[in-house]
Amino acid sequence: MAGPKSSSSTPKHAPSTKPALSSQSSVALQSLWSAYHDATPSRLKFIDSFLVFLILSGVIQFVYCVLVTSFPFNAFLAGFASTVGQFVLTASLRSQVNSVNRALFKDVSPERAFADFVVGSVVLHFFVFNFLG
Repeated sequence: MAGPKSSSSTPKHAPSTKPALSSQSSVALQSLWSAYHDATPSRLKFIDSFLVFLILSGVIQFVYCVLVTSFPFNAFLAGFASTVGQFVLTASLRSQVNSVNRALFKDVSPERAFADFVVGSVVLHFFVFNFLG
């Protein structure tokens, strides 16, 4: 009968790189966050926080519709379309008021961009309200 194999004959695996990858990604995220915090104007941070709110609102609406009920389905569609439409309008506003994109939007002042955002939001919510019935 063959005896148990010694530990020297078992192949040795390379050390795991998972801790190194997680620390590298952590450092990368911290670097990204500090660069965003230092270089982004407060006006754009405010718009970004509203964009995050809209994403969370859309996710909550979708999860509620899937898990609880979708009885007035047109109400879900109106609310979700309102969230998505407002996200698109806000992302457009952010790109127009960003000073990095000034060359792309040289004919649009930040005040005009905000006025367009407000008018677009009113029109969007008018259609959403009419869709509800």
